[in-house]
Amino acid sequence: MFNKVSRCFFLAVLFSQNALAQLPDFTEMVKTNGVAVVNISTTQKASPEAENAPEQPQLPEGMPPEMEEFFKRFLEDQGGYVPRDTTSLGSGFIISPDGYVLTNSHVVKDADEIVVKLADHRELLAKVIGSDARTDVALLKVEAKDLPAVNIGDPNKLQVGEWVLAIGSPFGFEQSVTAGIVSAKGRSLPGGNYVPFIQTDVAINPGNSGGPLFNMEGKVVGINSQIYSRTGGFMGLSFAIPMDVVMNVVDQIKATGKAAHGWLGVQIQDVTRELAESFGMKKPQGALVSKVLPGSPAEKAELQIGDIITEFNGQPIESSGDLPPMVGITPINNKATLKIIRQGEVKTIEFKVGLLPEEVDKLAEAKAAPKLPHNRLGINVIDLTDEQRKALEVSKNGVLVQDVGKGPAKDAGIQRGDVILRIQNTVIRDAADFEKTVKKLPAGKSVAMLVQRQGSPVFLAIKVDK
Repeated sequence: MFNKVSRCFFLAVLFSQNALAQLPDFTEMVKTNGVAVVNISTTQKASPEAENAPEQPQLPEGMPPEMEEFFKRFLEDQGGYVPRDTTSLGSGFIISPDGYVLTNSHVVKDADEIVVKLADHRELLAKVIGSDARTDVALLKVEAKDLPAVNIGDPNKLQVGEWVLAIGSPFGFEQSVTAGIVSAKGRSLPGGNYVPFIQTDVAINPGNSGGPLFNMEGKVVGINSQIYSRTGGFMGLSFAIPMDVVMNVVDQIKATGKAAHGWLGVQIQDVTRELAESFGMKKPQGALVSKVLPGSPAEKAELQIGDIITEFNGQPIESSGDLPPMVGITPINNKATLKIIRQGEVKTIEFKVGLLPEEVDKLAEAKAAPKLPHNRLGINVIDLTDEQRKALEVSKNGVLVQDVGKGPAKDAGIQRGDVILRIQNTVIRDAADFEKTVKKLPAGKSVAMLVQRQGSPVFLAIKVDK
């Protein structure tokens, strides 16, 4: 009995030692690279009036941001709160011995003073060489020489499941090290259309923003930028900007002081299962064009609403989020090719990449008095007035949805105030055209309807049962 117990214990110890031997050891990586990671503190000066204002009431520490903002506005209305100098903390890392530092654009936004604290506790004033809000990248410069710098790695070689490590200053705790794995690549996030984010489960918190993400070779493959959270704290979903995107921005900033992004000039959306069925596709894939912007490269290339983009320069487009980063990093005026599906036919279109404008597509919202719905879709529509067309920037065609009752349209997500531009491949010119088209819709089959809502066109799949 004793021999059996001893043998089991020996095997358990051996198994645990083998398991530990397979876990990565980050100690040497941290020693080598930690010296190139910096803490960044910023100050935004208050107005001159605030400096001589009476002392304001103190708000409790740890108050949720939404509640803090509410109380600040309340106190300001009552004359008891005057904005003063505000400070914030972030992270960064040195990319060259002569003092170039990388961080996030949002870390240094609107800052009047930026202080970079090195690992050896030196504090240096930094200036912003250039900042790009679209990719959330900022390049700083401090006056120093022979600084320790990181090595830049290739994020394209990263594999899902691979170990990665982050160093930063969460909540101001400098040189904090956390590790995890790559959870996914090429993630598209709201407000980050031009960045194919690296998703990890590395613990990231406020203050980590702008810090480096290292691979197992000790090379930086990304800048930790944001987290997905329902509480404001880390929940296992963190996102980093790939270094190929970052260095493209850095090179442009060094050359011209700012970054430019490629532009196609379309609004796109994912192809759902129902939309794929309506377009006769075997599976949902690609980026569905819901609008072609006037004067854009897409218009010049004769791209059309309803086209489904499946490839860009030979690279497959699985979802709509894949396309903007590919176009964004393509040099301006370069020629590029699109493979599209148009009404069931595969076509190749060539276009010249344009410069992304500062602002595109600002539209207004229209409202109308309701009527009881009476057609197969369960909605009422009217012709657009000249004033409504001007407000919505709809130059021609389309009908305005007045009311939505029970039926296929409501199930598909049609809302009052939507402008219906086309049904399947039929352009809707007026209300009479709409009613005529609806009567001919096939029963039991999904059809695509293009609507414009609050300035953005979107395809919806509608299925009429009878």
